[in-house]
Amino acid sequence: MHAPRAADLIEPDLLLLAYRSGIFPMADSRDDPEIFWVEPRLRAILPLDKFHLSRSLARTLRRERFTVTCNSAFSAVMDACAAPREPAGEEDDGRSWISHRIQASYEHLHELGHAHSVECWQNGPDGSRQLVGGLYGVGFDGVFCGESMFSLVRDASKVALAWLVAAMRRAHASLLDCQFITPHLASLGAVEISQKRYITLLNSAQSAPAPLGGGDVLELPEAFAALREDAAGAGPASTPGKFIAQSLTQTS
Repeated sequence: MHAPRAADLIEPDLLLLAYRSGIFPMADSRDDPEIFWVEPRLRAILPLDKFHLSRSLARTLRRERFTVTCNSAFSAVMDACAAPREPAGEEDDGRSWISHRIQASYEHLHELGHAHSVECWQNGPDGSRQLVGGLYGVGFDGVFCGESMFSLVRDASKVALAWLVAAMRRAHASLLDCQFITPHLASLGAVEISQKRYITLLNSAQSAPAPLGGGDVLELPEAFAALREDAAGAGPASTPGKFIAQSLTQTS
């Protein structure tokens, strides 16, 4: 389901300029038509060579518990990320910062090829495929700015993040922005840095030379396809989940 297409969408050029400058929009509630621009004093990033792959998560990947896709259900992922949730503390009322205006703006950015989603699916009792986890964000050059993630079953969002990290490594990308640190992200390898340090990394990623061997930094959907091709070429016993678990284990 798409968010209502408002007349006052955030212009895509403005959104991309904001991300390239280290800021991003938020809203106070789902129905709030106003937005405010955020430039955190401290920023969370997940170094692509420091992703923490636990034994249990590696086992989940190898067993292919989920079917993982890229850009198959962007709007549905945003709907799930914006759904009401249990408050995380006294200052958290459980309301979403993803307003209808923000969602419509990112859906438009997705249509233009600048916003991407990762989806985790499971087969339901009737054999239908059900969306049980995922994440979305904005991608440009060697940068992916993760916006939000959700999980309806255990490990679904972790698997989506593991695939994202593996795809970014395959794409020769360099910076995974997580915006704000949380215990969940920290357990997966995210660290907190100053905004000044983040801007340095952001500028470096945008001006990085071509990867070794030539070619450009791959777009996220292309990197997902390349991962699957690599897994297929690794031998008859290989699966994408096994291939990704092995590649992430080597640097965890």
